[in-house]
Amino acid sequence: MSKTVEVIYQGTSYTLPVIKGTCGEEAVDISTLRNTTGLITYDPGFVSTGSCQSEITFLDGEKGILMYRGIPIEQLAEHSNFIETAYLLIYGNLPNQQELDYFQYHVTHHSMVHESIKNLYDGFPNNPHPMAVCSAIVGSLATFYQDQLNPQNEREIEITIHRLLAKLPTIAAYSYKKSIGQPFPYPKNSLSYTENFLHMMFSNPCEQYEVDPLVAKALDTLLILHADHEQNCSTSTVRLVGSSRCNLYSSVSAGIYALWGPLHGGANQAVIEMLQTIQEAGGNVKQFVEKAKDPNDSFRLMGFGHRVYKNFDPRSKIIKKMAHEIFGKLGGNDPLLDIALQLEEIALKDDYFISKKLYPNVDFYSGLIYKALKIPINMFTVMFAMGRLPGWIAHWIELQKDQDFKIGRPRQIYQGPKRTDYTPLKKRG
Repeated sequence: MSKTVEVIYQGTSYTLPVIKGTCGEEAVDISTLRNTTGLITYDPGFVSTGSCQSEITFLDGEKGILMYRGIPIEQLAEHSNFIETAYLLIYGNLPNQQELDYFQYHVTHHSMVHESIKNLYDGFPNNPHPMAVCSAIVGSLATFYQDQLNPQNEREIEITIHRLLAKLPTIAAYSYKKSIGQPFPYPKNSLSYTENFLHMMFSNPCEQYEVDPLVAKALDTLLILHADHEQNCSTSTVRLVGSSRCNLYSSVSAGIYALWGPLHGGANQAVIEMLQTIQEAGGNVKQFVEKAKDPNDSFRLMGFGHRVYKNFDPRSKIIKKMAHEIFGKLGGNDPLLDIALQLEEIALKDDYFISKKLYPNVDFYSGLIYKALKIPINMFTVMFAMGRLPGWIAHWIELQKDQDFKIGRPRQIYQGPKRTDYTPLKKRG
C-alpha cells in the first residue's frame, strides 16, 4: 500500500502521496498543494525541497555514501578514469569498448578552440580571475555554433557535449596563460585528457614540458571525485537556466558563475588560505582549534563539516591517501600538509568536533594537492568546474527529457508594504 501524508487546513483534510526513491529516501509530493489548498511551502535554501526526480547521483550524508549511477565513488576512483566516468554520468551506463573509443575520439578531436576565441581574451584586463574568463568564453561558444543549439535535437546535443568536455580544459588553460602573459599553446591529441590540460597549463615555446604520470593520474582522480554531487548550487543553477530551454553552453556558463562563490567551489582555496594564516602565526594548531570552538571568535576552520555529509566525506578518504602519495613523490614535506594533518588528528578526537560531526571534507585535501601540482590558487575553482562539467551536462540532459518538465519558477512569501497609492513628487517630504 502506498504511503500518504494528511494535511489539515481550515478544517479540510488533504491527502498527499509519498514518493520513495530506489535507495529508500522518501518525499511528500506537494505538486498539487497550491491548486488544492491555496498554500505554498516556505523553505529557505530549498534544504527540504526536492526539485526533481533524478537517476544520476545518490548520496547519503548520514552514512557517508556517494554513488554515480549506482556505482560507489570508491570503485570509480580506483578503477575508472575521468572520460569513462563522464560517459557514465551523461549516458547512464559504463561504455563498452566501441562506445568508449567513439566518445574518447570526439572529446580528443574537439579540443581546439576557434582562432577568433583567442581574440576574446585580449578584451579582458590583465590578470582577470580565471572563473570569470571561463564562464564568459563558455557562454560565447553559443555564438560560434548558432546552428547547433536546439535542446530537443539529440545529434546537436551530442556534438555540444563533445565540444564542452573537449574545450573547457583548453579554455581554462588559456585563462591561466592570459593571467601570466604567456602565449596560448595548442592542445595535443596524442595526450590523455589530464595530460593535455597540464601540457597547456605549463608548457611554453622556450622549453619542453614532460607530464608526470602520477600528477596526471592525481588530477584525473580529483576530476572524478568532483564530477557530480546531486542538487548542489551550481547544478541547480544549470537546471534552472536549462528549464527555460536555454542551450547547454549558456546553462553551463551560468553554472560556472554559481560555482565561483566562496560558499561553493571556492572552499578549497579558503582551506589553503586558512592553513597559511596558521603557519604565519607560528603554526600553533591547538590555539586555532580553540579559537574555532570559541563562539565569540570570528575564526573558522575551513574544510570541516558539510551541509549534506554528517559523516566522513567518502571523497576525503580517497584524497587523503592520494595526498601522501603526491607529496612523497614530489619530494619533501609541505608545512601546510603537516598543519592539515595536525588539524585532522585533533578534530577526529575532540568531543566538540565529534558532537557536531565536523569531519574533514573533500576541500580539506584537494587544495593541498592542487598546490603540490603547482596549480595556482586562483585556478582551484576552475579545476572544480572541469570536474563538475559531466554532472552539469547529465542533469541538463535529464531535465530536457523529464516527463514532468516545467520551467523553474519558485514561489515567495511577500512581506513588503500593502497597497499604497502613488504620491506625486511635489507632495513627497
